[in-house]
Amino acid sequence: MLKDLLKSRRLPPLCDRATMLDILQREEYGFLPPPPDAVTFAAEDIPGVTNFCAGKATLEKVTATCTLGDKVFAFPFYAVLPTDERPHPFFIHINFRPDVPDRYMPTEELVDNGFAVLSFCYKDVTSDDGDFTDGLAGVLYPDGVRGDTDAGKIAMWAWAAHRVMDYAQTRADVLRLDAGVVCGHSRLGKTALFTAATDERFAFAHSNNSGCGGAALARENTGERVKDICRTFPFWFCRNYAKYADNEGAMPFDQHFLVASVAPRRVMIASAAEDAWADPVSEFLGCVAAGEAFAGGFVCDDRLPQVGDAYLDGDIGYHLRAGLHYFSRADWLRLMTFVKKHIETE
Repeated sequence: MLKDLLKSRRLPPLCDRATMLDILQREEYGFLPPPPDAVTFAAEDIPGVTNFCAGKATLEKVTATCTLGDKVFAFPFYAVLPTDERPHPFFIHINFRPDVPDRYMPTEELVDNGFAVLSFCYKDVTSDDGDFTDGLAGVLYPDGVRGDTDAGKIAMWAWAAHRVMDYAQTRADVLRLDAGVVCGHSRLGKTALFTAATDERFAFAHSNNSGCGGAALARENTGERVKDICRTFPFWFCRNYAKYADNEGAMPFDQHFLVASVAPRRVMIASAAEDAWADPVSEFLGCVAAGEAFAGGFVCDDRLPQVGDAYLDGDIGYHLRAGLHYFSRADWLRLMTFVKKHIETE
């Protein structure tokens, strides 16, 4: 059944990772900005925060200061680090808000399950709009003008997540560098996939309801289409992407390239049954199409998923929950289960 569904999508075949990343950057997200010449980190306590997570973790605000040629760009992130003396698997959460805890991030439960959390608000990097003079965008494009293949906002948020991973590498005392997970929801789920695709230091990527431009195949998508996303959010992508509005069949790629570019590492994709705009069927089929790139494949039944189904055995994990477009506790629980299942067997 699934082979027939994929055949009707007329997808371009997967190729080597370097070629797929070049196509994705040239035609969809824009080329990732180069790493900074130097980056430093300064941590500070947060006033009024005591006995965080009942003493099971510390909370610090960390400022990353990046030198790019003759310019400097800085942004904050938050480090929740367990207090016991052993390295922990950890999440780098690209978040909609700077709050810790946050309704999208059940911090204490994550700590109780053995994880550390590094999180940042995407708007602290660059604004979520067409202003390319704001934040990191203004450093990269002093006149606010981009070329056709220059980075959109998704690539800039991914660049910031790479800098948080730079910090993680300085904290091997408390962080398991072989068990770092980048995660995000919606537009930030797209960002999480692109982050891991372009940085092999991440062992896992998680996208939650990422939809068009994320895990969902664009060809024959029944929800948001390329023309929709380029009309409303053109600044997320490079300018070239607009060529494929109402013209998905001409794309030399589809979103299975993005998922496959994370291989040989692991990916967890989450969908919500009532989130028709994200098109859960196209997200699921994106996993199926990317499966051959992973040694452990995508292990699933030969049918479309039903609400409550979870496939966690392969190198691609997937689950379909009830509900709408949000990042739920159920999504976090499935993600933690997937990560622990794999790190405990290695």
